[in-house]
Amino acid sequence: MNLFCRVAAAFAFATFVAAPLAAQTSWPDKPVKLVVGFTAGSATDVSGRIFAHKFAEMWGQPVVVENVPGNSGAIGTDRVAKANPDGYTLLWSGNAAITILPSLQKLPFDPLKDLAPITTTLVTSSILFVNNDMPVKSLAELIAYAKANPGKLSYGSPGVGTPQHVATELLSSLAGIKMEHIPYRGANLTDVMSGVVPVGIQNAGAAMPFVNDGRVRGLALTAQKRAAGAPSLPTVAEQGFPGFEAVSWFALMAPTGTPKPILDKVRADALKVLADPEVQKKFLAIGLEVVGSTAEETRAAIAADIPKWEKVIKDANIKVGK
Repeated sequence: MNLFCRVAAAFAFATFVAAPLAAQTSWPDKPVKLVVGFTAGSATDVSGRIFAHKFAEMWGQPVVVENVPGNSGAIGTDRVAKANPDGYTLLWSGNAAITILPSLQKLPFDPLKDLAPITTTLVTSSILFVNNDMPVKSLAELIAYAKANPGKLSYGSPGVGTPQHVATELLSSLAGIKMEHIPYRGANLTDVMSGVVPVGIQNAGAAMPFVNDGRVRGLALTAQKRAAGAPSLPTVAEQGFPGFEAVSWFALMAPTGTPKPILDKVRADALKVLADPEVQKKFLAIGLEVVGSTAEETRAAIAADIPKWEKVIKDANIKVGK
């Protein structure tokens, strides 16, 4: 997500616009709903609740998290897309529902037409790792092993169409290898650790503790820069694939038609949350890095990622249920 603006500039914007926006609107004068398309306790839910709590303090109104899980967040996303655009229904969105799923199935909403981006808030890499008994200690060695053992290598991901799944298929295509995909409903770390499946990929927050204490062997990060929590772990881009990036990110969004003063106020207040050192520590503890972007940058990222993942999905013949 190179086009996301850096946090310092975003915070300057927040300081500049917050006061006049507060004077322009009485919003909110009743509770606000924040829809999260995943179950309670998930990383998406936990991060969304941090924002909901801070927003409630700022706005003097309850901000109620409504978990609407299903279809990688698409069910909750659709609910927001069809909601009254009055500012009282907001979306805490992951990128899968709006950049990957459109190429896997016909969705009841158009992510570029039916949703108004507010800001991209957080980003996390994924970690590619292997069982400790695998005779590979680097990405290059994994690729060489896969080429020497065609059709014999499999990898686990959190599920079909997840950012981790399409990231591995993109890497496999660039490397000229083929690994059998084993979709899990969530984490695959314990199965890789025990050797049920030799290779796995998981978001950094979940995988980093296993990598750092040696329960699995980390090979690469899918972001373009190394993670603060695992500085010795190189990126895919560093290991022969310059420009490679496949990350998961969270964004605040609203139904299209939501008044711009409200969108601007939510963004300004979101950037204040991201600037809070204590909040930053909480996010870092679960493997999330602070971003902050303009609405236009978030929209541009969505518009760029949809065709990127469409090509990967088509080339790898990814289907729902596979």
